[in-house]
Amino acid sequence: MKILAIEKEMSGKTSKDFEPHLEAEAKVVWKLYQEDFIREIYFDKEKHSAVLILECDNEKEAKLKLENLPLVKEKLIQFKLISLIPYDGFDRLFK
Repeated sequence: MKILAIEKEMSGKTSKDFEPHLEAEAKVVWKLYQEDFIREIYFDKEKHSAVLILECDNEKEAKLKLENLPLVKEKLIQFKLISLIPYDGFDRLFK
């Protein structure tokens, strides 16, 4: 199942709060990318927040794996998860 994960920074945090954890965050993200859990990763151009396409069995699994990210552990960010299904609108063209 594909899941869209959209990062949200916790309120009241500054860049100084994030700095000590960014290298560790990149290492865990790289590990999850190599495991094919993170299939794609981007930054929102305006907010510079992470947008991930995940591949896993369900939202529960996604939540558990994302909890291993240092920025999540440190309660600096959280993710909104959206389960995705294939677009079926083309069926209307072939009735």
